[in-house]
Amino acid sequence: MSTTGKTTGRTTGKTTGKLIGSGRTADVYEIDDAWVLRRDREDWGDAAAEGAVMEHVRAYGYPVPRVRPGDSLTSRTDLVMERLTGPTMLEALAAGSIGLREAGTVLAALLRQLHTIPGRRPGTRVLHLDLHPENVMLTPTGPRVIDWGTAEDGDPGLDWGLSAIILAQVAVDDQPIADPARAVLAALLADPADLTEVGLAEARRRRAVNPTMTPREVELLGAAEELVRSLAFPPQDGVRRGVPRDEGNREST
Repeated sequence: MSTTGKTTGRTTGKTTGKLIGSGRTADVYEIDDAWVLRRDREDWGDAAAEGAVMEHVRAYGYPVPRVRPGDSLTSRTDLVMERLTGPTMLEALAAGSIGLREAGTVLAALLRQLHTIPGRRPGTRVLHLDLHPENVMLTPTGPRVIDWGTAEDGDPGLDWGLSAIILAQVAVDDQPIADPARAVLAALLADPADLTEVGLAEARRRRAVNPTMTPREVELLGAAEELVRSLAFPPQDGVRRGVPRDEGNREST
């Protein structure tokens, strides 16, 4: 796709302006000063369902971009949404405009706020399942959460597990960003009351089968899970928090 010329939309028939952002599965094009078009490169998900989730959580006051009504909620690949200004949290961390502890604290607050919103199934909550510094934009009016393609209803422990293990995969790698990622993770897990053993185990399983993972990222999952456990479930009197007492005692013998 051209980054400067006009390109015809695959499913909506819309034209797009220049390419202004790219992720692992989608590209973002400008429409005008108020709106952008997020277009999946393949049939990765369901843009209409994603837009519906965004509008659902926005109705509860959750900070997400507005979705433009109309065919934005009928296309599987194209989503027209509010154009935001400001860096991602990851960009702000790199620039030093947000501290490591503050970033982790903001992520934790966003998870807790999200999990007050009921899902469509009784007893469930809305889960983002990909909430990390690249998917939070720091706008002049506060943080906004983007990229809702993986959202579903479920137990908050899974959402906490995925956010933690995504950060931990970076923290255990041999890259310069590893230490900052560990500091953000530690702040995220300063009060990990909603993280569960079941949620963490399922988070690791889902990351292992995620088709966007590189072989290196999959290789790091074991060490990443152990780091999360060391921060969230430290041993207390020989028993690891979050583990049934008999299992904890067997580990300590």
